[in-house]
Amino acid sequence: MRQTLAMKILAAHSREPVTGTGQLVPCRVSLVLANDITAPLSIASIEKMGATKMFDADKVVLVCDHFTPNKDVKSAEQVKTVREFARKFGIENYFEGGTCGVEHALLPELGMVGPGDVVVGADSHTCTYGGLGAFATGLGSTDVAAAMVLGETWFKIPETILVRIDGNLRQFVGAKDLILNLIGRVGVAGALYKALEFTGETVAALDVEGRMTMANMAIEAGGKAGLFPADAKTLDYCRAAGRTGDQEIHPDPDAEYVQTVVIDASTLEPQIACPHLPDNVRAVSEVSDVTLDQVVIGSCTNGRISDLREAAAILKGRRVTKGLRCIVLPATPRIYRQALAEGLIEIFMEAEAIVGPPTCGPCLGGHMGILAGGERCLATTNRNFRGRMGSLDSEVYLAGPAVAAASAVTGTITDPVRL
Repeated sequence: MRQTLAMKILAAHSREPVTGTGQLVPCRVSLVLANDITAPLSIASIEKMGATKMFDADKVVLVCDHFTPNKDVKSAEQVKTVREFARKFGIENYFEGGTCGVEHALLPELGMVGPGDVVVGADSHTCTYGGLGAFATGLGSTDVAAAMVLGETWFKIPETILVRIDGNLRQFVGAKDLILNLIGRVGVAGALYKALEFTGETVAALDVEGRMTMANMAIEAGGKAGLFPADAKTLDYCRAAGRTGDQEIHPDPDAEYVQTVVIDASTLEPQIACPHLPDNVRAVSEVSDVTLDQVVIGSCTNGRISDLREAAAILKGRRVTKGLRCIVLPATPRIYRQALAEGLIEIFMEAEAIVGPPTCGPCLGGHMGILAGGERCLATTNRNFRGRMGSLDSEVYLAGPAVAAASAVTGTITDPVRL
């Protein structure tokens, strides 16, 4: 049977032959991930199991990136639980403090994930690693606990939607706009328990960071995974991260897809997901009169160095409009240092933005940028459910970094070409 990327990767990790979609198969996992919110739940499950060791302590990763530096006693206790668990089980890949970054940006830059891997994480945006050709998906904390102990889990082989994107992108239109446009087309449940597999000349031209941005939001369409072929660009990225031995991975010719979505990228304006769902997508020209109280540039979607460069190019020589808070959060310490070396941090501060530490904080309404009732934020994050970033009476709009930076300058949602 001709195999899609999802089938091919899962088959390589299963002791059972993969014969078709819908089949339940056990799969060995390459890496298991949890964070400061979800790991305590997994730890409680592991204690109930009576397990005394991990399947492979080097393949369990704990990243305390949501509420660190700890914002209150509850978060401090949660992180303490994770820290002590890591010590007890000899888990070296425990990240907190100055080594810690947003998990889905941190693991790729450390070379911990790569083509052909099967990665499960107690975080819905684990699907980010599909940008590297890995089958990566979020699981519940109990399932992740079992994977930490057993080194395997099970999957139903998903049907796959092929997303073909061709055409040259216009200025200030990028990966975030492509994935928002797709989610707007298929809806938040349009890919439920399906894999999204991306192809086309536009996809081939994207850099690996852009691919991870798109794979990250596969879950916002209900997808089990978002997958890109691992090509020469992918291998270059992985080698730079210190990995060796990775191979290109492509779907078989004539693999069967349950649906094909075709997007002409040349026709797209920057895309905006309006409150309160990621599929409530409009072209930027349709929402240009929306005033803002806050802009957030960062997160596992758009906190990478290419995103910061794009935002800094807009903000250079300009100022954040008076009365608006613009928060910039480099996703990892390495990205922070690189942004500092390239002068991007100075540009942000000259523009009177707030530059904070690597954290997921504001994305989920944790800390570092909570919204009050009636406030509106435009963010480069990935989810805009009601109350996601604070008050139930607040509103979150999603966009790419260029629109975010331009909007911080004007105070309204703005197409950068208008500056």
